[in-house]
Amino acid sequence: TVDLLDWNSLIDSRTKLSKLLLVPNIKTRQLEPLLSHFTEEEELQMKRMLQRMDVLAKRATETGVRLMVDAEQSYFQPAISRLALEMQRRFNRERAVIFNTHQCYLKEAYDNVSVDVELSRREGWHFGTKLVRGAYMEQERERAAKIGYEDPINPTYEKTNEMYHRCLDYVLEEIKHSRKANVMVATHNEDTVKFTLRRMMELGIHPSEKKVCFGQLLGMCDQITFPLGQAGFPVYKYVPYGPVDEVLPYLSRRAQENRGFMQRANQERDLLWREFKRRLFAGSIFSINP
Repeated sequence: TVDLLDWNSLIDSRTKLSKLLLVPNIKTRQLEPLLSHFTEEEELQMKRMLQRMDVLAKRATETGVRLMVDAEQSYFQPAISRLALEMQRRFNRERAVIFNTHQCYLKEAYDNVSVDVELSRREGWHFGTKLVRGAYMEQERERAAKIGYEDPINPTYEKTNEMYHRCLDYVLEEIKHSRKANVMVATHNEDTVKFTLRRMMELGIHPSEKKVCFGQLLGMCDQITFPLGQAGFPVYKYVPYGPVDEVLPYLSRRAQENRGFMQRANQERDLLWREFKRRLFAGSIFSINP
């Protein structure tokens, strides 16, 4: 194992990290520590994790890339979002380096996005988010039923789409007004991409500003990715990498998150077949130009 990064600590050792991570108690509606207390080992683990985040964020700033913090289940997310927010406060002063992820299948997604945007306005840093629909629906609902709290997930896929477009439109409006918000539209949904392009045109947001970018999985929805790239939009294909027993569950969640995946796979197949026949009859089957 070769570790390429130097994990130097700039964290004040006197800071009690357990006091920073507060979440609302469902019954009392009061903020309480995420953990009643950290053991000494847990405190050390947290400090080491923060040290690594600090180094990664600094390296991202130096090299001009963005660092996107992924989202997890709602019962983990408050701690993740709090840490991402602290990083945004520190590193997003000149531009958006740190992006948090907001999952739009949550009923509270719009509130989460709007609160973070408002905080960025008041404190003067650049807001950055990756908008996704979400991938833990079954786990969330099973846990809510088991413990006895309200299901945090939107009741239908259509409601999730509405929430996604509502959150996205809010961020696009913020880009228009301040040019200090940034969003990655991480979706395989053609309607959402078309919605984004239409609103960008209406609001006067040009692709060259790179305030809005798009992301799709490698091997999925190339008929969306490539035209966006050819039209000058920042667009990324991301590659899951890791052990098979970790990557396959990840891909299965992406398939669940994108329920129209098989329908779009058939669409991609039909488009490829149509293009093959067009080139065959045109005598340019090996040509790279349409």
